Amino acid sequence: MSSSQAQTQFHETTLPKQDYVARIFGYAVAALSVYTGIHYGYFPESSDSIALFALLYPHLVYFASGPFRRRKAYTTRQFLIHGDALFCGIFLGLINFPIEIVVLFIIMINTSFIVVGSITAWAFCVISLISGAGAAYLLTGYIPPAPVPYEVFVATAAGVGFHLALTAHNSYRQARDLMRLKMKFQGQVERFQALSHQVSKYVAPQIWESIFSGRRQVRLETQRKKLVVFFSDIVGFSALSEQMEAESFTDLLNTYLTDMSHIALKYGGTIDKFIGDGIMIFFGDPKTKGTKRDALACVSMAIEMRNHMEVLRQRWADQGISAPLQIRMGISTGYCTVGNFGTESRMDYTIIGKEVNLASRLETEATPGEILVSQDTYTLIRDKIDCRSRGKAIVKGFRDPIPTFEVRDYRNQENIEEQKVIQEGEGFSLRLDRDQMTDTERLRVAETLEKAARRLRISDDSDNSALTDAADENSTLRKFPLSSGMD
Repeated sequence: MSSSQAQTQFHETTLPKQDYVARIFGYAVAALSVYTGIHYGYFPESSDSIALFALLYPHLVYFASGPFRRRKAYTTRQFLIHGDALFCGIFLGLINFPIEIVVLFIIMINTSFIVVGSITAWAFCVISLISGAGAAYLLTGYIPPAPVPYEVFVATAAGVGFHLALTAHNSYRQARDLMRLKMKFQGQVERFQALSHQVSKYVAPQIWESIFSGRRQVRLETQRKKLVVFFSDIVGFSALSEQMEAESFTDLLNTYLTDMSHIALKYGGTIDKFIGDGIMIFFGDPKTKGTKRDALACVSMAIEMRNHMEVLRQRWADQGISAPLQIRMGISTGYCTVGNFGTESRMDYTIIGKEVNLASRLETEATPGEILVSQDTYTLIRDKIDCRSRGKAIVKGFRDPIPTFEVRDYRNQENIEEQKVIQEGEGFSLRLDRDQMTDTERLRVAETLEKAARRLRISDDSDNSALTDAADENSTLRKFPLSSGMD
C-alpha cells in the first residue's frame, strides 16, 4: 500500500468513526442538559424536540455524508465541524444563553475546533458559532434567563467533562495511529531507497537522479543535442585475458573500470556502457555546461585517465602482472540523438549518430597511450590544451579523410605564444600555428621560410650595392661639376 492510499484510508475510516462517536456524545450532552432542565422545570416541555434532534442528528449526518467522505474526506470533515458550531450557537440561543451552560458548551465545542487543526479553521468555526447564536437571537428574541439549577449545571458539566475526556482519548489514538503509519512508511521508504540504490548501479548516476527527482519521464523519447563523445579501450587486453586466470583477470578489469568510472564522474561524464575493457562516455546530457566546457571536461578526463594508468601499471606490477598495459582514446564533438531506445518494457538510455561512430574510429586509430580528437573538438579546446596535428585519417564509414589531432597536455600562456606566430606588414603576412601541422608539414614550412629568408638577404645585398654606387656617383659630380657653356 502506498503512502497516499494509506492516508486516504485513514481519513475515510479512522477519523470519521472517531468523529462520529465524539459527535454522538457531544449532542448527547445537549440532550442531557435539556432533559435535566425539563425535569427540574428550568426548560418548558416543548424543549424536548431540541433534545430529540440532538440525539438523532449525529446518526443522520454520518450516513448522509458517506458518499462525500469517499470523494473528499478532509473537506467533508471541515464542513461537518462548521455545522456543529452553527447548531451549537442555535442551541445556546434557543435556551436564552444561560451563562453557566454557555461557558461549558463553548469549552466543549472549542476543543473540537482545536482538534480540526489550523488557526484559520478554528477562526471560521468561531464565526459559525456566533452566526448560529445570532440567527437564534433574531428568531426568538432575548429573554433574560433564570438562574440555572444546580442539578442542571452538574449534569451538563459532567457531560462536558466526559466529552473532553473522550476527545483527548481520540486525539491520543489519532497520534498513535499516525505514528504507526509514519513508522510503516519510514520502513517502506528505507526499503525503497535501498532497492533504488541497487537499481542505480545499472544506470548512470545522472540518469538515475533525473528520473527519481521527477525531471525525466521513463518513456520512449529522444532528442537532438550537441554532445562530446568519448571511447577508450586497453591495448593488448584480449591477449592478456588468455594468459591470466579468470578470477585474476576479472579483478584486474573491475579495478580498471572502477577507477576510470570515478574519474569520469569527477568530470561530470555520463557513462553510457562498458564493452569488455572498453568504455563509452558522453558529455552534454542530461546536464551540460555548454559545448566548450563539456569538451574541456572530456579531454581533461582523458588526460587524467592516461596519467592514472601509470598508477595502475605500478599496482599491477606489484601483483606480478608485468604487461605494460596502455589505453587509447578517441573523442569527437557534434550533434547526436540521445534518449531512451528500445521497448516500453525494456529501455536503454544511450546515444546514436555519426559522431559516436567517429569517436569509436578515432579510438581505433590512436596508438597506445594516445588521445585523438576530431577537428570540432580541437577547435573547442585548443586555447587550453596542447595538441598536435596527426594529419588526415581514412576511417571506416566516412567517405572523406578525417583531420585528427593528438592531445599532449595542458598548456599555459607561454606555450600558446611559442606555438603561434602572427606577423603582418606592408607586402608581408605570416600566420603560423604549429599545433595544426604534422612533422612533415613543419619541415616543409621550415624549408620554405629558410628559402624566403635567403632571398630577402640576397635582395638586401643587391639594394645595398645599388645605394652605394649611387652615393659614389653623387660625390663625383660634386667634385667635377659639368660646364654650362662651350669653350
